[in-house]
Formats: sequence, structure tokens, C-alpha cells
Amino acid sequence: MGRYVARRLLLTIPVLLGASFLIFAMVYALPGDPIRALGGDRPLAPAVVAQLRQEFNLNDPLGIQYLKYLGDLAQGDLGTDFRGRPVLDTIAQRLPVTIKLTVVAILIEAIIGIVAGVLAGIRRNSFFDNVVLVSTTLVVSIPILVLAFIAQFVFGLKLGLFPISGVQEGWYSFLLPGLVLASGSLAYVARLTRTSVAENMRADYVRTARAKGLPNRTVVVRHTLRNSLIPVVTFVGADIGTLLGGAIVTESVFNLPGIGRAIFDAVRAQEGAVVVGIVTLMVFFFIFFNLVVDVLYAVLDPRIRYE
Repeated sequence: MGRYVARRLLLTIPVLLGASFLIFAMVYALPGDPIRALGGDRPLAPAVVAQLRQEFNLNDPLGIQYLKYLGDLAQGDLGTDFRGRPVLDTIAQRLPVTIKLTVVAILIEAIIGIVAGVLAGIRRNSFFDNVVLVSTTLVVSIPILVLAFIAQFVFGLKLGLFPISGVQEGWYSFLLPGLVLASGSLAYVARLTRTSVAENMRADYVRTARAKGLPNRTVVVRHTLRNSLIPVVTFVGADIGTLLGGAIVTESVFNLPGIGRAIFDAVRAQEGAVVVGIVTLMVFFFIFFNLVVDVLYAVLDPRIRYE
């Protein structure tokens, strides 16, 4: 297991390099001049524009810019934005908000999704099973942007149950946006758990356990659920990295000052260093949580071994 983990960690290096270069190239290819955009309605003087372009290496070809970025990255420097603020400071300020939102979303996704999936799986073709199938299909079919505005209007404005903007009320402020962010994944977790539990309920080891006279709760929790969670853990583990970097719409609608909102603002302002730095960090998170999922395989199923 140790050699496997070390090998996987070494493989993250070319993945991070490739991802950062692709993002760097896409930002480089964006139309417009970000330096001239800094002046807004008051254009900057040509001398100032030339100085800033020289300072941020914007006159260099793509390859030279990227090599200079890698040199700074090797020293732990993710660069600065066009206003002179280090990207690390932006990440340090914004990341805790996104982490809180992701934690709430993962808890909602895992708890509600797994419970609904298990109940639907052990009661196949029942009324509850049909309700889960219909409701999850409905949730998946609604774009998250539309769902966010509906939730904000109904539960925030009309019913007044949740705050609709900002983080002034602590963790409570993350419940509604967390539910919106988790909605699509929650539906997939419920359906994936339902299918996995339904298949395992027909397995030979379940019939053997029932033949031994084990209580139904023991059969479901100790035998069926443990084996059924392997594909669910795969999805949830990969989804952590996705949620960390994919909260752009949710954070924008609910005005949450997180990483997703920072990416949106940076793309709009063509802040290449900010976009590349944050996305590279998100890629690392995604790779790390996938590694954690692979290790959890061996915990859930002792038959799985890595060499």
C-alpha cells in the first residue's frame, strides 16, 4: 500500500503540470488586454501600460511566461494579480468559505442520498422507491442555476427559512446553498446506492446470511451496505474535488466570497495568475481525494489489495 500511495503521489506531478499549462494557455488565448481593462472608463497612460505589461511578463511568448510561472511555483509563489495582491492571499481568504460550503454539501449529499438509496433498494418497486426515482430524475433535469434561484426565492424570500445572501449567520448561511450545490450529486448518490443495494440483496452471501437466521438489520447494515458503499464512496470521493472547484454558480447566486466566485471574477478580469493558481490547487485536491478513495477501497473490501 505504501508503494502504491508513493507512486500515485509521484504521478500527480505531470498531471499538475499538464493541467496548469492547459489553463495557462486558455487564459493566454482570451481576447482583450487585461492591463488596459484595469483603467476602466479612464484609460491608463501608455507608459503605465507598458510598465505593467513588462512587470507581469505579458510581452513574452506563452512558453516563456509559463516557464517563469513554474520557476515562481517551485518557490511556493503562485504569483500576484494585477493589483499587486499575492494569489496565495486570495486563496487563504476565499478557501475557508468554499470548504464550509463543500462540507455542508457533502454531508447533505451523503446522508440524504445514502439513506434514501438504501430504503429504496431494500423496498424495490414500492411507493417509496418510485418517489425516489421520480424525484431524483426531476432534480437532475433542472439546471443548478435555475434550482438556485428557485430555492432562494421560495425558502429564502417567501418562507424566510434561510438567509439568501452572504455568510453573516455562520454555518446556517451555508445550509441553503449547500443543499443547492449538493442537489445533483445527491440524486446520483441516491440512485447509485439504490441500484447497488438492490443488486447485493440478491447476492448469494445475503441469502446465506438469511439462511443462518441473522436479523434483517444485521444483514442489511453489516453485509449488504458495506459492499454496496464501494461505488458510492468512489462517487462521493471524486465529488469532493468537483464541489470544491465547481461552486461558481452557487457562490455567485448566494453572494458567497469563496473560491468559485474568485475564479469567476478572475476570468472576467483576465487575471491569469489567479485563475491558474486556483485551478491548479483544485486539480491537486481532486487527485488527493481520488487517492483517498482508492485507499478506502481496501478498508471497505479486504479482498482489494494494491501492489
